[in-house]
Amino acid sequence: AITYGMNPLFALPLLNAGMSASGVLFYRYLLAIPIIGIIMLLKKMSFKTDKRKLITLALLGVLMGISSLTLFKSYGYMNAGIASTMLFVYPLMVAVIMIIFFKERFSWVTFVALALSLLGISFLYKGEGGETLSLVGTLLVMGSALSYAIYIVAVRHTDVKNLPPLTMTFYVLLF
Repeated sequence: AITYGMNPLFALPLLNAGMSASGVLFYRYLLAIPIIGIIMLLKKMSFKTDKRKLITLALLGVLMGISSLTLFKSYGYMNAGIASTMLFVYPLMVAVIMIIFFKERFSWVTFVALALSLLGISFLYKGEGGETLSLVGTLLVMGSALSYAIYIVAVRHTDVKNLPPLTMTFYVLLF
């Protein structure tokens, strides 16, 4: 969460210099892939996986790409700090997805947590100077959060759940 919350620190200077969100992400992932690969080599980890898992990993890569791209695009419509804070609605979305599609138990503790999360997000409705947040920016952030929530649920409920995290991350970034 700390490093994900630092996205604007590295992205904003590049976006402000005229680089596109997709360009920033391309180079970010292009740099991350060999770093993770080198770590895997140093730890003597295997890159091997079967074709079925590769299909799942490709879909996870698409979800991660959509999440990152929509978040970075939202920075053009709203304050990056607010956008990055709003992104953290994704745990709420994970909980709702798990309750609806996987029949996870819905307790009063979950209800209070969801209600407090929504209350916190509502406080972000007014931006600097009292102006309301951009609808486009808000929809982009919510799309980012939803894509990331689906990613998290998919990792837990698909054939990649037993892959080592570095191996999974390597392929997700590659795709």
